[in-house]
Amino acid sequence: MNNTYESPLNSRYASEEMKQIFSPDEKFKTWRKLWIELAQVEKELGLEITEQQIDELKKFQTDINYETARKKEAEVKHDVMAHVHAYGEQCPKAKGIIHLGATSCYVGDNTDIIVMKKGLTLIKNKLINVIDLLSKFAMQNKSLPTLGFTHFQPAQLVTVGKRACLWLQELLMDVEELDFQLGRMKLLGSKGTTGTQASFLSLFDGDHEKVKKLDRMIAQKMGFENVYPVSGQTYSRKVDSQILNVLSAISQSAYKFSNDIRLLQHLKEVEEPFEKNQIGSSAMAYKRNPMRTERISSLARYVIVDALNPAITASTQWFERTLDDSANKRISIPEAFLAVDAILNIYMNVVDGLVVYPKVIYQHIERELPFMATENILMDAVKRGGDRQELHEKIRLHSMEAAKQVKVEGKANDLIDRIEADEAFPLSKQEIATILNPMHFIGRAPEQVEEFIAQHVEPLLQENKNALGISVVLKV
Repeated sequence: MNNTYESPLNSRYASEEMKQIFSPDEKFKTWRKLWIELAQVEKELGLEITEQQIDELKKFQTDINYETARKKEAEVKHDVMAHVHAYGEQCPKAKGIIHLGATSCYVGDNTDIIVMKKGLTLIKNKLINVIDLLSKFAMQNKSLPTLGFTHFQPAQLVTVGKRACLWLQELLMDVEELDFQLGRMKLLGSKGTTGTQASFLSLFDGDHEKVKKLDRMIAQKMGFENVYPVSGQTYSRKVDSQILNVLSAISQSAYKFSNDIRLLQHLKEVEEPFEKNQIGSSAMAYKRNPMRTERISSLARYVIVDALNPAITASTQWFERTLDDSANKRISIPEAFLAVDAILNIYMNVVDGLVVYPKVIYQHIERELPFMATENILMDAVKRGGDRQELHEKIRLHSMEAAKQVKVEGKANDLIDRIEADEAFPLSKQEIATILNPMHFIGRAPEQVEEFIAQHVEPLLQENKNALGISVVLKV
């Protein structure tokens, strides 16, 4: 509908897979699965629940009567009780045992953990694919010299592949953080209204062991090894903050990459892909704007700021439960996941189509290398009998004049011509040309790329080889 607001993350940017994970259908089907497992475990632990009742619940697990739930929620103003009522209408035999002993957070919070775990798994798979593409780019360009920059001022030479390894290393750090969070995610379990499990203790006639088993067994049936050992009515909202910190970290890494590519595209050294019929500017037909990396920057900024939401929520919760988290959480958590999903889709698309312009890169090197090479020229001239102090002063003066030619006159850098013409330097033109070979100024950059990819990237890719092969199509 064109007369109703829709989040651009949903309509323009995020993948169908991530939208499905955070969809109402995924949420409410998970609620029903949790109710089924609760009834199943309660039956196994001795409560009077029949197999017929459980079979009835299973029959309608994915057949959700949404209209009934919507009407009931409008009446009772409580989403969980509305869905309990709707499920009960479909399952009259099981109506009395749905949600038995539980509070709303049994389905709400446990589902949130389950959904976030699925979202993090998809994000990890996409991160692995970005790393794979970027590692290939790094290896292809491991020995291609380029100007390094500090303070965005020309510095010693690096290689295009070595610079890509800087982006890669941050992504590896993100995978480590993501794995850490995935590895320690737990369910809330079945804790009751204030986390004391009092309702379940009453159901099981004071049998503490059965109450503890109920907690563990539900977690295992839902694919988790553990539950949080203590809680209020909810799991600690610090969990949400920690997870969005991971998403923020991924966004920071992507932001750094996108900024670097945008600067390189300005220099005409490296460009993001540009499609045949793509329009760069509505006014300036010649333009090739870096709109994909700009979009990464834009979405990344949103996620970095959005990570403050659960941080503030976690710090302002009262005692065992307040509801001021609910509306914020419904927005901030899914949108962070959808935004990072979109960022990684664009990241994959950009890296897969990066265009490098070696001749432009060499022009920039040629303009700056004479200044960087002066120390090497000085050392070689001294070896051939020149006076170091005298030659140092001459190079200083020649450099100042050459810089004036470049900056004031707008002419080419003629420093080497000046040195060649100065008889105080006992070096031939050929010897100076040899010194100026860019490959002599890149240090161990090619070897660093090879070692980094072999020792750190390849093992990660091998470990996650089943995640490789994701392809993306950008909508806009």
